[in-house]
Amino acid sequence: MGRITASRKSLRPDPMYGSLLAGKFINCLMWDGEKGTAQRVFYGALEVIRERVADVEPIEVFTRAIENVKPEVEVRSRRVGGAAYQVPMQVNRNRQQSLAIRWLLAAVREKKGRPSHIKLAEELLAAFKREGSAYTKRENVHRMADANKAFAHFAW
Repeated sequence: MGRITASRKSLRPDPMYGSLLAGKFINCLMWDGEKGTAQRVFYGALEVIRERVADVEPIEVFTRAIENVKPEVEVRSRRVGGAAYQVPMQVNRNRQQSLAIRWLLAAVREKKGRPSHIKLAEELLAAFKREGSAYTKRENVHRMADANKAFAHFAW
């Protein structure tokens, strides 16, 4: 399950803001090694955010959006005596970040029929305001964990 990649060590900050998180996000956004395209989409989205939110820096909106989507707890399946229980567990920092990025990108890719940078900008703004489908996903995960609190003693 846990494949180990060098991405942590060889992660480059993004060229425009020097942010490691943005660099990571661009890499996750990228398909088929087309980094230039991924960067265009990302910076295009930040431009859209700059036009819509005057008082906050776009990179700050992006960072806060990721922070807002990060899950604190998640449920994991654990088999105990032939029954599978959904056990709530704390999420470590790296996983929080990668889940947040994954959910944001999934939300963007679900929406169809508009340019990616606009969809990304809207999803980031929604997450920044604690709404939108990526944030909803986080809320659902938290709700699941809360509902299964009774099985917390199976955590390992």
